[in-house]
Amino acid sequence: MNIRLFRKIVDSILESLPPGLYRQLNGGVLVIPDLKEDGELLVMGEYVEDPGMGRLVLLYYGSFAEMLGGAPRSEWEEEIEETLIHELRHHAEALAGVDYLSAEESGELFAQE
Repeated sequence: MNIRLFRKIVDSILESLPPGLYRQLNGGVLVIPDLKEDGELLVMGEYVEDPGMGRLVLLYYGSFAEMLGGAPRSEWEEEIEETLIHELRHHAEALAGVDYLSAEESGELFAQE
């Protein structure tokens, strides 16, 4: 899976989702070629709210490549879609003034320890 095909898959998934999910996502969805880690965990994507850049979703192609390597395209597509929906949920919750997903993530992290 090269980054060009990765971007095409991202675009295809975005086209299949309801347009209302992108309301006020003024920075859009960006594919970053790099791998990103947080300690020992790979960061696949993140939702960013920045006063200068606005609201945007970042997907780290390098992290996907590190995790999925030579996996079949279907696995890549599944992981990309899951990550996009996850980050868009952060966006929707931010617009609603809640942060349930972060609380769930914190609970997951503590449950794994």
